[in-house]
Amino acid sequence: MSEQVLAGVFPGQGSQSVGMGLAFAEQSANAKELFERADKALGYSISSLCFEGPIEELTLTQNAQPALLALGYLAFRESNITVHALAGHSLGEYTALVAAESLSFEDALQLVHKRGRYMQEAVPSGQGKMLAVIKSSVEDIENAISEVSSGIVEVANFNSPGQTVVAGDVAGIDAFATVIADKGGKVIPLQVSAPFHCSLMQPAADKLSKDLDAITFEKPKLPVYANVTAAKIESGDEARDLLKQQVCSSVRWTESMQNMCAEMNVQAIVEFGPGGVLSKLMKRIDSSVKGFSIDSPESCAKTTEQLAA
Repeated sequence: MSEQVLAGVFPGQGSQSVGMGLAFAEQSANAKELFERADKALGYSISSLCFEGPIEELTLTQNAQPALLALGYLAFRESNITVHALAGHSLGEYTALVAAESLSFEDALQLVHKRGRYMQEAVPSGQGKMLAVIKSSVEDIENAISEVSSGIVEVANFNSPGQTVVAGDVAGIDAFATVIADKGGKVIPLQVSAPFHCSLMQPAADKLSKDLDAITFEKPKLPVYANVTAAKIESGDEARDLLKQQVCSSVRWTESMQNMCAEMNVQAIVEFGPGGVLSKLMKRIDSSVKGFSIDSPESCAKTTEQLAA
């Protein structure tokens, strides 16, 4: 394998699909064992939900989060690709910390299962919304937010230049959609169960904070770039504190990738997990950085071959 600098990235909620991980489990004893560990840690069969669905159950926040963590970490382990830095989008930050040996696999699974449940409970169904805003500048979006006089609307994700996600209550989001449309912005409603990464998630953050305090975090063995700061995490205590903040804070993904690539001289990113969302975003953030995606033994073999070339 060439000596290029690689970064590993892990997707967040929304990338799940029925059948994910099945090919790994059928072909690898280590993969099968990792799924067995996940089932045992959670006290129910997350592997069956991944392999067989139904998609309605898999998509429930408290199931989707541990399922994606399990598959992301599994793909990372099975690939045997050496990476030099790590990051994860929202939930994916937990997977990155497991890969960096800051957090145990079992502890992370239990945390994100609770995190998903708390997030779902924080805002009753139908009272929150999220929108993707396409092709509007961050300045235009922030100006539009400042013009909203009732309700709550906040930036949830800075995903890439030209793609920003806002979250809030129905009144705030609907008012924002009108304002940004008048400025020529295009919005796409997101099919989510709650308005993530905004102040409405504070009840979830308060509950999760107590769970996080009960868990041991080590200093990451690889640089992990955090959503909240877009900077390297320096200690286990900082990793824990940033996960507490992350629930209500914006995901600064664009900045995280720009900082990681500049500081570490990253030439390519490998996305571990389904969907390929982050590798596509990378093309918009920095087209000089190649993107690869691994979610199966086949894609693993193909990516390894491409990297070697």
